Amino acid sequence: MPYYSPECLLQLLQCFPKHQNKVQQIHSLLIINGHLFLSKTNHHFNSKWKITLLYNALIRAHLSFGQTHNSLILFTQMLFHQTQPNSHTFPSLVKAASLCSLPCMGKALHAQAYKRGTMYDPFVPTSFVSFYADYGELSYVRKVFDEMSEPCIVGCNAMIDAYCKNGDMGSAISLFERMSERDVVSWTSVVNGFRINQQFHEGIRFFKKMISCSVKPNEATYVSLFSLCSTLNGWGALYLGKEIHGHVVRNEIELTVFMGTSLIDFYGKCGLLNAATNVFNQMTVKKICTWNAMISALSTNGQVKEALDLFQNLEKEGFTPNCVTFVTILAACARGKFVEYGLKVFQSMSADFGVVPVMEHYGCIVDLLCKAGLLREATMFVKNMPFEPDASVLGALFGAYTIHGISELENDVQKRLLCMQPQQHSEPYINLSNINANMQKWDHAAGFRRMMLHASIQKIPAVSVIV
Repeated sequence: MPYYSPECLLQLLQCFPKHQNKVQQIHSLLIINGHLFLSKTNHHFNSKWKITLLYNALIRAHLSFGQTHNSLILFTQMLFHQTQPNSHTFPSLVKAASLCSLPCMGKALHAQAYKRGTMYDPFVPTSFVSFYADYGELSYVRKVFDEMSEPCIVGCNAMIDAYCKNGDMGSAISLFERMSERDVVSWTSVVNGFRINQQFHEGIRFFKKMISCSVKPNEATYVSLFSLCSTLNGWGALYLGKEIHGHVVRNEIELTVFMGTSLIDFYGKCGLLNAATNVFNQMTVKKICTWNAMISALSTNGQVKEALDLFQNLEKEGFTPNCVTFVTILAACARGKFVEYGLKVFQSMSADFGVVPVMEHYGCIVDLLCKAGLLREATMFVKNMPFEPDASVLGALFGAYTIHGISELENDVQKRLLCMQPQQHSEPYINLSNINANMQKWDHAAGFRRMMLHASIQKIPAVSVIV
């Protein structure tokens, strides 16, 4: 086996950071040549520094091709071999902990970052601001941010995003206005914050202010805007979305994958299927999310057969369906009552594509069977689920029982729904009371009304709209 110097292998890692097979081969050579631990011959400062660089490169590489757990395992090996982490080590590790949904690991990394004296680098505390924001730990977010002596623009942008994610738009705007320097990310974070918190008109007004200040939008800005417009109701939203699309075309702005995908989603939700199809056909580069958006647009606009055909073309074009794809196509099968095809797709998920069905997929199948009138099959399907059904699955079953007048089964399912959300919604109580009243079980009907009263749950007022 030839000997490779650590410098040579580090250069190879930096050349092929996203090539999984090559990274694994380089990792093996590093282990074989003894470059990932200190020895008597390489115990001086330069050798320690090189080993840290090698571990950092490996951690980033594994993170880039989705092996987030391996990134975290590498860090434990790094500490075991007494290799000192530096400020470049932690941002990648924090991202890996976030992707793995490991809040405890994030806090452990935070302690390590303090212990190793790396919090002076603004990118390290900024990564923890984003991490804690994802878990709604706003008190931790503020503490980390307040400990930054002079927050840079990146740190302030992360703090604005944290406020937005946790519904504190007042603090987000206040921080934005206090910033001595702002960039397009600062503006976009606020626009996206208004979208997240369903303050759509405020988001549009803020975008117009951004344009009036001669700030050039970026890809993330346009994606947020199209998503915002797709959530708004009425012709005003359609006009605004088309206006933004026109702005993109007039200024010859490249329609990136994510911009195109959000635009397809917007036109699909507005019922402009031809416009969505035109955008899809014009895109030279597509990703699986683009196909998902187009399938959904066809399905929701009544073109179920075309949606199924596009799903088959997706595979022919060499794309692999993901979890979202199957939710989209199963929902399409439910709309079109394609029972046999829908069940076949559901079975192929794990068998052919390695996608493990989750609650949403099971909910789609229950909806499919119920809409086809196969209530016995739907009931058995729910009973045989590998986990307890949630409110959406039981809700689909309850709706079918109501339509077909199966009162006893309605009662059973509604009781289960009631146990799931006793303090949140008035609808389960009211429906269950009405069911018992229709069966002339007046004591039971009154009992559910009293339960509502004791739980301080008020009936949502009815609304009439003249169009």
